Amino acid sequence: MSEQCNHDCGSCGEAGCGERNPESLLEKPHAKSQIKKVIGIVSGKGGVGKSSVASLAAVASAREGYQTAIMDADVTGPSIPKMFGVEGQVYGADDGIIPAVTKTGIKMVSTNLILENPEDPVIWRGPVVAGLIKQFWTDVIWGSIDYMFIDMPPGTGDVPLTVFQSIPVDGIIVVTSPQDLVSMIVAKAVKMASMMEIPVLGVVENMSYVKCPHCGEEIKVYGESHLEEIAAQQDLDIIARLPMDPALAQCCDKGQIELYTGEYIDALASVLSKAPVDKA
Repeated sequence: MSEQCNHDCGSCGEAGCGERNPESLLEKPHAKSQIKKVIGIVSGKGGVGKSSVASLAAVASAREGYQTAIMDADVTGPSIPKMFGVEGQVYGADDGIIPAVTKTGIKMVSTNLILENPEDPVIWRGPVVAGLIKQFWTDVIWGSIDYMFIDMPPGTGDVPLTVFQSIPVDGIIVVTSPQDLVSMIVAKAVKMASMMEIPVLGVVENMSYVKCPHCGEEIKVYGESHLEEIAAQQDLDIIARLPMDPALAQCCDKGQIELYTGEYIDALASVLSKAPVDKA
């Protein structure tokens, strides 16, 4: 507990405080929202493809027949709508905000869906960003959702802390890449989750290799992976190793990620068994 603690948890960002009631800061979802499981997609650093993993996990969930949603909490660097080809479909109603819906029925909110021009930068301070994230949870009429995936910005700053404190996250997926410095980055994300008492469902290694289109050889662009070693150190399950796939990149660029048919979809769908729900 901080020596300056005034027992006003709403004004405090100290994650490991022994006086804190973990449920004291949780926000209630909109009265018309029934969200069964919330899974956060996190990374300790940027550039590892966290948003594409979040999108693929949502696509996998939808293909399994679950009612699925994505909250794009990467407020200053939103990319989820582009991958799904969704533009300007979030609007206000008398009693809340109506989320956008993708071609296959995945519900979505993102900063880029509320800006007048999606190319405008979001130059906001931390408290404003945190407030918007809370509104994505409390003011959006999500309806009945089996799995919500939250694409969080990299690191362990304001927004991840706000998500962990304000939203009842059932587990996180840590996204990494095959580089030596990753062990430290993964450790930071795992330790933050532990401090916030959030289960880690497993780790996904993105950009793991490139498969030669002629002979099928797996080329390790970033060198040999240290994933097994890292997973053993942190007691993590390995969910999937995703290659650098031109077909996936093309689907994302064209807003057609829901059409992607790579074999890795099944591996991401397997994580749902770690946070099971009955289909709506």
